[in-house]
Amino acid sequence: MSSIGTLFRVTLFGESHGPGVGAVVEGVPAGTKVDLDAMRHELARRRPGQSKLSTQRKEEDEPEILSGVLHGAATGAPLTILIRNTDVDSRPYDATRDLPRPGHADFTAWAKWGAARDHRGGGPFSARLTAPLVAAGALARRILGGVRIAGHVVAAGGIEVPRELTFEQILKADAHPTRCADPKTADLIEHAIMRARSEADSIGGVVECRAEGVPAGWGGPGSAGLESELGRAMFAIPAAKGVEFGAGFRAAGMRGSAHNDPFEVDAAGKITTRTNHAGGILGGISTGMPIVFRVAFKPVASLPRPQDTVNLSTKKPAVIETKGRHDPCVVPRAVPIVEAAAACVLADLKLLAAADPPGGNR
Repeated sequence: MSSIGTLFRVTLFGESHGPGVGAVVEGVPAGTKVDLDAMRHELARRRPGQSKLSTQRKEEDEPEILSGVLHGAATGAPLTILIRNTDVDSRPYDATRDLPRPGHADFTAWAKWGAARDHRGGGPFSARLTAPLVAAGALARRILGGVRIAGHVVAAGGIEVPRELTFEQILKADAHPTRCADPKTADLIEHAIMRARSEADSIGGVVECRAEGVPAGWGGPGSAGLESELGRAMFAIPAAKGVEFGAGFRAAGMRGSAHNDPFEVDAAGKITTRTNHAGGILGGISTGMPIVFRVAFKPVASLPRPQDTVNLSTKKPAVIETKGRHDPCVVPRAVPIVEAAAACVLADLKLLAAADPPGGNR
């Protein structure tokens, strides 16, 4: 339940307030260079405390390689990454151990595991587990080679980017703390996040991710499909509540003649489509067009205001006011997480495709 992938397989471990979090990554081809600087760069993009819009928890997020690497390259054995927790304060959670936070997994963890559950900061349900996922994503990018992956915030707090942006524009999303690549919308979203924080509240949003350079033929039908694998990985990210590909839910209001992507042959003799409402995927298999999908994230559930709950011991009504350090909006920090999860899935499908090479549009 903590793993994704078949050949490139990532298994996460650890808890938010434990000694550390990490990942065991299997299937990294022997000889692959393990670039710690690239890993640090991706972790810095996700790290808490990077702007006034995020939680002020301070973590260095320095990756330690415990196995699977020799002289800077993967050996082919399972590769283990450890990221130590260095700024932990569990006292606010100890005081509310029997008071499940509305919108959190506190109650369901208690329903499943009872008193044995880890109540500190959400335990294994915490977004802290996305740090080693991002580190694994950096490895996956090495395997993907020429495939480029970029994400950006397209909506938050009901404010949406009004136009489709180019891939090159999306690559510049990190220039703004909201990670929205449209400057005017970014300023509006920043204001909305700060307003929510000042009102002891939170807002949700949507991250769009694109992958360019994926050839036709990756994936498979049914549960082995590219959409199925990407969707499974995205829903494993805490606070993710919806995933759509290409035109997504807009397709329900379109006619087939408008939604269909007409095929054509480009100047290089490659079969492409004139439009990309399918988001680069047909029948669970990549078409060779850019893969485009969006992930919706709910508002942060931890709020510094009174909320109704119940006492798990007495079964009587109670009130909880969440203490600690939390983001007023997760989507700015979710961008590198979505990218990393996508990279892990695509690296796995690349290795699977190499094991069963397709024909056709090559």
